[in-house]
Formats: sequence, C-alpha cells, structure tokens
Amino acid sequence: MTDADPARLYRTVRLIRRFEELAIALVRSGHIVGGIHPYLGQEGIAAGVCAALGAGDLVTGTHRGHGHVLAKGADPARMMAELCGRETGLNRGRGGSMHAADLSIGVLGANAIVGASPAILTGAVWAHRQRGNPVVGASFFGDGAVNEGMLLEAFNLAALWRVPVLLVCENNGYATTMPVAGAVAGTITGRAEAFGIRATVVDGQDPEAVRQVTAAAVARMRDGGGPELVEARTYRFDAHHTFEHAVRLEYRTPQEVADGRSRDPVEIQGARLSPADRETVDAEVEATLDAAVAFALAGPEPDPAGALDHLYASGLTARGGS
Repeated sequence: MTDADPARLYRTVRLIRRFEELAIALVRSGHIVGGIHPYLGQEGIAAGVCAALGAGDLVTGTHRGHGHVLAKGADPARMMAELCGRETGLNRGRGGSMHAADLSIGVLGANAIVGASPAILTGAVWAHRQRGNPVVGASFFGDGAVNEGMLLEAFNLAALWRVPVLLVCENNGYATTMPVAGAVAGTITGRAEAFGIRATVVDGQDPEAVRQVTAAAVARMRDGGGPELVEARTYRFDAHHTFEHAVRLEYRTPQEVADGRSRDPVEIQGARLSPADRETVDAEVEATLDAAVAFALAGPEPDPAGALDHLYASGLTARGGS
C-alpha cells in the first residue's frame, strides 16, 4: 500500500534536504572524510518513489544515494554515523557515503559503479521471486548510466524474464559535467522501449507527481506487468561532488543554476501543507537531525585491527585477519 499523506511525503523531502546540508557542513569540518555527492534538488524523486513501495520491497541506489536510503526508512542517526566512518553506522563505518546499505528495510546498497545498481536489483528481485517472495524493486541511476553496457544488460534480462523492477533514471542533465545532449543519442525512454519496457517521463521536482507515477507502475508490476522505466527530470542544485566547492568548476552558468533552483521540491511539496503543519514537520526534522549529528560524532571509530572483518557473508575470516 502506498503512502499518499502529503505531510509524510513533505517530511521525507525535508529530511533529505537538511540531512544533505548538514553532511556538507561535516565535510567542511573534516568529520566526513573524502567528500560526498550531494542530493540537493533531487529529493522529490527518492521520496516519491519510496512512498509507493512496500516495506518488504527492495531498493538499490547510486553514488548520490543518501536520499534513497533515507527515503526507504533508514535511521538518519546511523546513516550520518556511517558517513562519518563510525562503528555505530549502518555498516559499521565500512560503507561510507557511496556504499551505505540497510538490508533490514530492503536497501541493498548504494553503489559507486555507474550503471551497476539495476543489474544488482534485477538479480535480487528475480531470486526473491524464484523463492516465492512477491517483492518488487526500484533501482535509481543517473542519465550518465544509460550508455553503460551492464545497464542495458539489466534491461534485457528484466524484460526477458519479466522481473518486476522499476528502473528510475534521475536525469539531472549532467553526467558529472557532461551535458546529456553531448552524450546520449536518441532518448532515455527510447533505451527502455527498445527492450519492450514501458517508459514514462515525470517531473522529478514534484514529489507527489513522482509518487503517483510510481504507484501506478508498481501496481502494474505486482500484477505481472514486468519491468518499467521512469525518467524523472530533475536538477542538481549543488556540486556533482563537494570537491567542486574548492575547485569551482564552471560548466553551468549562474542563470542556469538559478532557473533550476526556481523549482524546489521542498517548496513544491511544502506548499501542500498549512503553514502550521509545515512548521511542525520542520521542527521535528531539525530535532531528529540534531540528535543524528550528536549520535554520529559520539560514536567510536573502527579499530584498524578489524579492517578485514565482514568481507564474507559466511563469516569466513580473510587471510591476515583475526
């Protein structure tokens, strides 16, 4: 059953926005080492898609994946601790920003390999279905992934075996700094349609529009309709990676960025609430994230002696480990 409550959807969008803003601050203070890929501006996609999924459904994300993990229901405190590399993190500090996972809620992980997440999800959902588990899945990827061979292989197998996976392309117009027009021949939806996969374009800045399109697709998939693709057209408000804050790459004009920021998913969804209700949600989010940052910074760093632990699901210890 999908969650159509506008306040809950707004809370998710607002939570992701403030989480990312605080994470950027922790990068600048040195508490998050190596930087992050901010999800600012794209929050409506993760929020809308995950609101249309069930608790047992599966998700895979990207290197820009904090929003996907949070929208599926991960604990923000443990997620922030993971970014800070603490033992109290979702993955005991071993996943970090680009590989966070929470199997308990169906998040199989963010993934730094461009185009890999749909292949992972297709295999996982197929395996669950073979065991009789009626799950569906949603996999997020960017416009920069649509020319990757493994993504097209995932399209082929998902279509051939009618695996119920929602392929969510977050088209923010750039693969790092390369505009879509300079890299993608044809259309993104055309990639899916070539495999017989139903494809829909949606306004990724409108969380409710994303939820509605996703809910309809998920319902068809549960009824045996096979995979579908949603191209969510969005705009990345911030840098591709926080390193840009230092090097100041100039691949977007100030006017373009201003135009892109003019349609803010937080404001679009927030306008559907009364001012009083919105203020209440904002206060709850701030309290949650204040506690999350405190929890993260109070957590211990991993002991280097355990660096080789948890490499194998069987519990086998890697050579040289304890």
